[in-house]
Parts: sequence; C-alpha cells; structure tokens
Amino acid sequence: MDNKIYDVVIVGSGLGGLASAIILAKEGLSVCVLEKNNQFGGNLQTFSRNKTVFDTGVHYLGGLEKGQNLYRYFDYLGIVDQLRLKRMDTDGYDSVTFGMDKTVYPHAQGYDNFVKQLLPYFPEEETALQQYVKDLQATCAMFPLYHISTDHQYDVEILGVNAKAYFEQLTSDVKLRAVLAGTSLLYAGDGDKTPFYVHALSVNSYIQSAYRCINGGSQITKLLLRELRKWDGEAFRKTEIVDFEIVDSKIVSVVSKDGHHIQGRRFISNIDPKMTLQMIGREHFRKAYYSRVQELQVTTSSFSIFLVLEKEAIPYRNNNLYYSDTYDQVWSTDSHAGKSWPANYMLSMGVSTEDQVYADSITCITFMDYEEVKQWEDTYNTVLTEGDREDTYQQFKQEKIDRFIDKVEEQYPGLRSAIRYAYASTPLSYRDYIGVTRGNLYGHVKDSNHPLKHFIAPKSKIENLFFTGQGVNMHGILGVTIGAAITCSEMLGADYLIHKIGKHA
Repeated sequence: MDNKIYDVVIVGSGLGGLASAIILAKEGLSVCVLEKNNQFGGNLQTFSRNKTVFDTGVHYLGGLEKGQNLYRYFDYLGIVDQLRLKRMDTDGYDSVTFGMDKTVYPHAQGYDNFVKQLLPYFPEEETALQQYVKDLQATCAMFPLYHISTDHQYDVEILGVNAKAYFEQLTSDVKLRAVLAGTSLLYAGDGDKTPFYVHALSVNSYIQSAYRCINGGSQITKLLLRELRKWDGEAFRKTEIVDFEIVDSKIVSVVSKDGHHIQGRRFISNIDPKMTLQMIGREHFRKAYYSRVQELQVTTSSFSIFLVLEKEAIPYRNNNLYYSDTYDQVWSTDSHAGKSWPANYMLSMGVSTEDQVYADSITCITFMDYEEVKQWEDTYNTVLTEGDREDTYQQFKQEKIDRFIDKVEEQYPGLRSAIRYAYASTPLSYRDYIGVTRGNLYGHVKDSNHPLKHFIAPKSKIENLFFTGQGVNMHGILGVTIGAAITCSEMLGADYLIHKIGKHA
C-alpha cells in the first residue's frame, strides 16, 4: 500500500465511496478504499445484540423493481441479483398516524394504488391526490440522473419551491397535508426551508416499490466489496486518515493514523466535506469557499432505540410507522428536549426470514439536538477505539430510552412487557461511527430560500480532489448511489458513464 501509486484513493467506505470505487475499477483504474472503522459501509453498517441484527441506517429501499432506477444502478454495480429482500406491504409500506388522530393512514406502492388507498379517508380530495403523484413524478423527471439520462437539466426554479408551501397550495385540508408529508423524518423536513424536490426525491422511489433487506443492509456492503475485488480494487479497514499531503497545489498522498502514506493521482473524500477541508487546511482553499462550506448548516441528529423482543410476543408488521404528536409536527425537527420529547418518530421492524410472522426486533428513530450530548463531546467510543463515557451519559441514555418506549407504547400497548433488551444510540454514536459533523442525519440543510448557497460541487477547488456521499448530493441509498455516479462522471464524462449505466434495464 505504501509503495503503490493508485489512480484513485477513496477515503471512507460508505455507499458513495464503494460505489465510486466499483465504477472506476470497472474502467480499469487502480482503486484503493480506506476505512477508519472495523466495519466497512458507513450507514450500511449493522450490529448484533443478543443474536439479533440491527441496521444503523438502511431500513428500507425503493426503486428496486426491474427497470426502476435503483435496480438499474445496482445492476450496473453487479449486486442486484444477489440481494436478499422482502417486499413491503403494497397497500401500505408506510403508515402515518398522529397523537390527536388515532387513524392510521397508508402510503401504498404504485401511483394509482397510492391514491386508491388514501381516497377512503379523503373522499373529497381525489383531485389533490392525483395532482400530488403527478407532481412527484414531474419533479423527479427534472433530475436526469434520477432516470439515468443526461438529456436535459432541471429548471433552477424547482430548487426554490418550498415543500410546506407546496402542500398548502395543493389542498386546504390540513389533515391531508400532514398525511402526505407524514414521512418527513426521511429528510428532516423543516417547514421554513425544505424544498419540495427533496421531499419528492426522498419518497417517490418508495411509491414505485419498497423492500426491506433480510438480515440487514450490511449485505449491500459485502456484495459491493466482493464486486470491487472482482475488478482488482482494494479496500483496507482500520485505516484512519489524519492528513492530506499537498505538493504544488495537488494532493499526492493521504497519511493514516499509524503513519502509512497512501499515494494517488486522484482522491475522493467520502467523509463529511467540512471535516475534509479541516483536515487539508484552510490555507489550501480560497477563504470564501472554505468559510462557505464550514458555515453550512447541517441537519439535526437522532436518537434511536433498538429493541430485542421476546419470542412470539409482537406480530411482525410489513411496514413502517411514522408518528407525530400533531399535524404541524411533521415540519419540525428542533426543540424536542422538552416534556413532549419525542414529538415524532419512525418505527421499523427487522426482518430475518421471508415468511416472518412475529417480530424479532424493533428500531425506533427520533430527532435529537446535538446540544443535548455536547457535555460529552470530548469523549470517543467505537468498537475499534473503545472509550469510557461517565455514568451521567449512561443515565442520560436510559432516561431517554424509557421516555421513548413510553411514547411508542401509546401506539403499541404492552410493548414494554415484550422487550427482552433495549439499546440506544445518540448523536455521539453517529458522529463516532459515521464521522459526520454534530452527528447529523442527512448532511447539510437544503434551503428553498437560498437554493444555490448550499450546493457543494463534486469536484473541489483542489484539482485532484473530489467529494461523494450524502454531504454532497442527496442522502439515502438512491441519492448516494446517484451521487457516486455524478462524482465519477467528473472523471469519466457524464455522457459516457450514464450511457453505460443506462444499458442496464
């Protein structure tokens, strides 16, 4: 590794890094992926507790029917036929409910079916429902790589359409607005800022088709690594990069914590752009560019509970539940530290077999402000680098676990008695394992009021440095995969690369 000069060195083995590595290796480039943790995969990582597998970030996938966009990207990457998947409930892959309205509203697969399943709850709103699914498709069509095409570019005005304002003009029915936006935890929806295109790109592929990964999303990592090695790419874990060496305004190598110098002609950072620039040093960038990236607001972080259940205690539900205290709460991600916390959450059941009858596990995710754990931010703890956090931190976690379970039990009476073990992750867990600023969920905030201010180009201001991952383009499995193609097109040419990917139907 020290004596070899790679064509491309990739720092970080999240989906963006691994997908980029395969794309470039398939083009005959020598590629090396470097991962600081014991486990490859970033948000694709899983962990096991009491012989139960939990996902850290992949709770379901969309667009995986043959011919759909993620299917075609994964087919090009060589992994689609080997995935172990369970299709979610076609008449309600997601369910939305509220504290003051106990009705459970379905989000169904298929555009016509989506309208059909909601229409009984909103019989006067068929026009609005039909318009909504049309607008989803029209908005996504403006992003050519979403459809694996370079035929046209989006109208920049679409970036400034606010999501909450869109729903307000779509219908006067406050309840329907909340139901359609009820899965906003997928993108940390902020009523003042979130653009409608973020909503559309986040939810559209699930309406097309929705699947869970059997025994977790880490299978995606394993398949990607296998495919990378098939094309002679290399990947090294336990290799934390602490410095970038620059000569004549170009990066010549990265330096690992244990002193290795990994040389390359080009470099892709799959870690947080803010952290990348900090590691390289302010002096290597124009002041305005460096300051703009550092000042970008990041999305909020999360608190998650992972529940191992008693055998045959809770029937398995083949969908996700999204809960908010009130209709307005779907557009709020902050101020959740008070008595109402958690004011919204997503609940997902793990699947270990195709014919699942009872749930083995439940994962619940809610928002948490990083400030709640700031007093422990000087501590660090992962499987590879263990560190002790004081008893007050453990007490904090247990208190939050209990409050979270109490809230979920309002929807699942008797849940607590069905729990064998309960574990939790905080913003610090996400920061330490994923390596993102303040443990943020989805990279930097997209703001409909200032749409271009928050744009980070995949090609940096250093000639041979590129970015990929959720901090650059869109988040999520589909968004990050598309982002990897965008990054690699900077090296290979967009028309050339998309033509090759587009051959996969």
